[in-house]
This record gives sequence, structure tokens and C-alpha cells, in this order.
Amino acid sequence: MEHQQQTLKELNRPSISLASKKALVGIDGFIDKIVHPVAQRNGPGDDFSRIETIADFGKRISSAAGKSANLELAPITEKLGGNGPIMANAQRCLGAQVRYIGALGKDSIHPLFSEFATTTKAVSLADPGVTHAAEFKDGKIMFGSTGSLETITFPFLLEHIGLEDLMDLFSQQDSISMVNWTMIPYLSEVFEGFLDQILPAAKTNPDRLFFFDLADPEKRSRKDLLRVLKIFGRFEEFGKVILGLNHREAEQIDALLDFEPLTKSRQNLQTQATRIRETLKLNTVVIHPVECAVCANAEGAYYAEGPLCNDPKITTGAGDHFNAGFLSASLMGLSPEASLTLAVATSGFYVRNADSPSLKDLISFIGSW
Repeated sequence: MEHQQQTLKELNRPSISLASKKALVGIDGFIDKIVHPVAQRNGPGDDFSRIETIADFGKRISSAAGKSANLELAPITEKLGGNGPIMANAQRCLGAQVRYIGALGKDSIHPLFSEFATTTKAVSLADPGVTHAAEFKDGKIMFGSTGSLETITFPFLLEHIGLEDLMDLFSQQDSISMVNWTMIPYLSEVFEGFLDQILPAAKTNPDRLFFFDLADPEKRSRKDLLRVLKIFGRFEEFGKVILGLNHREAEQIDALLDFEPLTKSRQNLQTQATRIRETLKLNTVVIHPVECAVCANAEGAYYAEGPLCNDPKITTGAGDHFNAGFLSASLMGLSPEASLTLAVATSGFYVRNADSPSLKDLISFIGSW
């Protein structure tokens, strides 16, 4: 495909590297317990067939209405989780210098985050939440416990890190990513604190990238969502804002902004990205369904197909890897089409291998795709 060849050409330029780029990521943290809902158990351990689709899972639950049901969630693995840690880890594997702020343990770092905290010189604010991620062939359903994240407020950040240290930390960064707004009740106030007290005093960098990811905002009120979308636009004063959305989130935001619904197609996805970007006055809006991705900026709208995987090893974290790939490509100055291609490749590699790729891995993967 043409966009793959163009991406490889851009990646092979001598100047392409993430080694000098500094990226700050926050602000959540979860223990991810990956599970498979059991359809039929034939014996102990992994001797079972799983419920393969979300629709089938829904039917199983619906059949228990007015009665009861016993659903087994077979444990597959337990790992570092949360949008922020997964994205940060992926950026680090791609070569950036990553710092992390988030919920990795209150009194001490949770063992699952020990290596991650060391390599990212992390500042931990609270205990991590817990997610039971039920994975299916056509997606995942995540059951989260988030009480520990309620302590993350701007005054707590100032108390825990300090105003001067926060200013210095922000001043050093080429990109600042704050993700999982939905799960952190006071994150809008944290953003306003950054805008009012930190960024005006931080070192100016008009090319600094701000990346935001909502993380399925359906449970948040219309008022809260409209508020944070306006807040995102304020960050444009201090750099360039990228808003990352999966297809479901894009439909939610599109409807919130009172646009007519569109069926999913290449052209309609580009239209959605364009009108969301223009309405919110952001530098870039990215939409990534499972099978492709689009983005829109001031110059136009762009599209790239993805390497669809019909039998992924893992899906939890795929979107975070997409985000890491797109942001990393943007930091390296790749074109929009190449940035989308690197993003879908980062996600595609991860779901096939259950591991985060290096830039070298991606060059090989794109070349053989």
C-alpha cells in the first residue's frame, strides 16, 4: 500500500529519532486483570471454551433477567495497566525519554509497576485502580474500581510535587499527555490548574504537543464533557493539542456537538474528525476504529488502513499503543499519513505479540505487512 511505502521512506530519513524527545505522561494507574468469560468448562485450568463475542456475552447476561446467573471469569494474566502507564511504556519502547506521574502506589510502588516506575522516574500519587478486562474477539468490556483515584486533585499535586518542580518538569517536555479523564473525577480541575498556574510560568515551546484521551466518557455527564472539551482548546495557547478518540468516543462527541449521525465509512470518519476539530478549535483530532484510522488538522483530513488482526493475543491497551505511535510519529515530524500508519502498526504489533514494539520492530512490521 502507498501509505506504508511512504511511511518507511520517512522513517529511513537520517534525522528520524525519538532519542532526544522528552515526554511526560499521566495521570492514572491500574492493575489490569485480563479475563476470558467462560462459555463451557470441560476441565480444570485452561480446558474451557470462552464466550467469543460481546453480543454473545450480552445474551448470556440478558437471559438471567428475573432469575440469576453464575459467570466465570477465567484469569489470563495480570499486568501493569491504565491508559497512562501503557501509553508511557509504549512511548519508552519507541525510544522517547519518558517521565510519568500517576497512581502507582500510595505508600510504596506496587510490584507490577516497580520496573516501570524506575525507568520513567515516576512520581506516584495514589494507589492504582483495578480493572477486570473481559476480552472478546470483537472488543473488550472493562470493569473498573477507581476509588483510589479520587485523591488526585490539583492541590494534592502541588502538595506532593511542588509548584516550582511542576513548572520545571513541564518546561522540559516536548510532549505532555494526560489521559483517562473519565476515570479521574477531578481531572478537569487539574487541567485548569496547569493552565492557570503551571504553563504560564513554564518555558515557552510553541511546538510542544499536548495529547488528551477521554477513555469512554459515556458515564460522565453532558455538562462535564462539554466543560473538558472547552478546556482542551485552552491548551492551544501553549502548544498544539491532539485529541485521540476511538470510534465510539468520536460518535459520542459528534452527537454532543449536535451533528447529525453518520454511518461509518472512510469519508464520514474524515468528516467527523474535521468537524470535531473545527468546532473545538484544536490542532489535530484523531479517530481510530479497529480496522483503520483518520486524522484532521488545519491542512486537511487523512486516512490509513490498519493491519486488522482476527485473533489477537491481547486487546486491552491497543488504543493506548495507537496513541503512543501517533504521538511519537508527530514528535518525529512525520506526515499525517505516516503518523497514522505508524500508529496502526504500533497497535497491530502489540495485539499480535502482547508486547510493545521498538521503532526497529515497526519498520520490519510495516515492511512485511
